[in-house]
Amino acid sequence: EASASVLLLRACLVLLASPIYLLSFLGMWEPFCRKVFFPFILDRIGVVHDKKSKKHKQELFRNLPDFRGPSGELRLLEIGTGSGSNFQFYPPGCKVTCTDINPNFQESLSRNMEKNQHLRYERFLVAAGEDLHQVPSGSVDAVVCTLVLCSVHSVSSTLREVLRVLRPGGAFYFLEHVAAEHSSWKYFWQQVCYPTWKLVFAGCCLTRELWKNLEEAKFSELKIQHISVALPWMPIEPHIVGYGVK
Repeated sequence: EASASVLLLRACLVLLASPIYLLSFLGMWEPFCRKVFFPFILDRIGVVHDKKSKKHKQELFRNLPDFRGPSGELRLLEIGTGSGSNFQFYPPGCKVTCTDINPNFQESLSRNMEKNQHLRYERFLVAAGEDLHQVPSGSVDAVVCTLVLCSVHSVSSTLREVLRVLRPGGAFYFLEHVAAEHSSWKYFWQQVCYPTWKLVFAGCCLTRELWKNLEEAKFSELKIQHISVALPWMPIEPHIVGYGVK
């Protein structure tokens, strides 16, 4: 449970962010955040995060070609594509279906599509991770999800959808920030920042123990590695990276 010092510091943060809380109360923050603030800030943070996580992503996606379907094609679905910063890691000729609940990343997405013409872009779906009904069951070879499971409404429903759309033998790739060790200062600060962070960053939860959700999902094989991706002044250093096979 949150201690008195956590609650006191949370209250200080609420005071600091009071204009945002007021806008939220008036129903004005959410649309502004989705359209303007979140795409803008994610672009900025994304650049730093991409630099820090590049070697982890290169390592993670190295075996993507192994999951090509019987036809020799690799059909890949990305959940929460955002600005498309993962495109550079996908193998040539890969057929990509992009999904995001927020359609306001067009500018940076187009930029990354231009840069990565080694891929074939199939379609873009505005969809939540929990509801990919537009994607037929067993129709993709790989699903990719990076820095998305922190903000879906239900992690278990999202993973159920992942397993539904994957063909048997297909793989789910993830790189996500997670809760820190409970006895650590990092976890203390995650708890302090939690409510304000969630409001400011479009529902992003700092203390999810996503490795537990992944272990509970029905993957036939699961590889998870706990790593650290340090971003200056950000409570999201602990990450997990890996893949699960259906």
